Amino acid sequence: MARIVKPLTDSKIRNAKTSPKEYNLPDGNGLHLRVKPSGSKTWIYNYKRPHDGKRTNLGLGMYPSISLVTARALRDKFRAKISLGANPKSNAHKEIRDTASFEQVFNDWYEVKKSQVSDNYAEDIRNSVTRHLIDPLGDQSVSEITAVSAIEAIQPLANRGALETVRRLCQRLNQIMDFAVNTGRLDINPLTRISSAFKSPSLVNLPSIHPEDLGSFLRDLYKANLRVTTRKLILWQLHTIVRPAEASDAEWSEIDFEKKLWVIPATRMKRRRAHTIPLSEGALQLINSMLPISGNRTHIFVSERNPQRPMNPQSANMAIKRMGYGGKLVAHGLRSIASTALNEQGFNPQIIEKALAHEDRNSVRAAYNRAEYLEERRTMMNWWSELIASNLPDPSTI
Repeated sequence: MARIVKPLTDSKIRNAKTSPKEYNLPDGNGLHLRVKPSGSKTWIYNYKRPHDGKRTNLGLGMYPSISLVTARALRDKFRAKISLGANPKSNAHKEIRDTASFEQVFNDWYEVKKSQVSDNYAEDIRNSVTRHLIDPLGDQSVSEITAVSAIEAIQPLANRGALETVRRLCQRLNQIMDFAVNTGRLDINPLTRISSAFKSPSLVNLPSIHPEDLGSFLRDLYKANLRVTTRKLILWQLHTIVRPAEASDAEWSEIDFEKKLWVIPATRMKRRRAHTIPLSEGALQLINSMLPISGNRTHIFVSERNPQRPMNPQSANMAIKRMGYGGKLVAHGLRSIASTALNEQGFNPQIIEKALAHEDRNSVRAAYNRAEYLEERRTMMNWWSELIASNLPDPSTI
């Protein structure tokens, strides 16, 4: 009597434990999942060759790149071929390749991509692709996606005037399809020039103010009805010239008070490269003033609702808008104030770019230049903090 095989489930596959020796998890009708000591999981289809009746194995690909549903579909397709006397191995590569859906390829690409960018940026990528591309393209095989079908998927956004979103989606689509080519799921990328089908977005700089208006902004900051933590977060970002999310997610463990440094780990940086910031006396005074508020917590700027979590990165933006600066300044624009002031003062542009954690556009120079310029940046950051201090309002005038 044939042994009854209980079909696999996704949860059983995910929870499959490694063993010193590889082993197979049967799904039925010749389909197995081979679990190796390394933890990798490969689909195997075991069948009898039509011409001699001998059993042989056919690899169908790795899990989760090839899902349980896809593996079963391939097995059923190959069983049908065998029933007609054909050997499935003769055209197996093309059959397997053509089953790779856009959503599967995106998930594989995303696993690689998210290790190269910050967690926040990775989440932004996943959300934009999921929101705008998975519904129209997700179930399609990447081999079936054409420039026309991709343009049709994006066109509604272009019709609404969301041209910056269109630009980013075209860029991400091309990265995903290039990944499909490089992993053998596609011969060529047919989407290389789809951006030419849309208008280019106008270059719009994030709203900011000139350094000469810094004093007015700081007076408004102190007059505004804001939580103490929110005001200090905005000042912290201003002193350290980091991005909003990098400021709001700051942890006490990242601060070296003795060396007067703040080291942001690579996992929190946009380009996945750790960033060290020399802390000026003004920045240190500010951070010391936070000790009585959150010194017993993980994060420096904690959420009011849940002190176990950091403040929302949008908190500074919302506060600046309530101060009457809507359309004039955003939290990210605080970096622009510093950049303008430092450039006008004559500091080395390369040092300024390093302080802003910008990526060097010269890839060759970037590969060789790993210098941190800490002392030069410390001098520069001290000057910038002194400029902030000189523009702080007199308490008696508030």
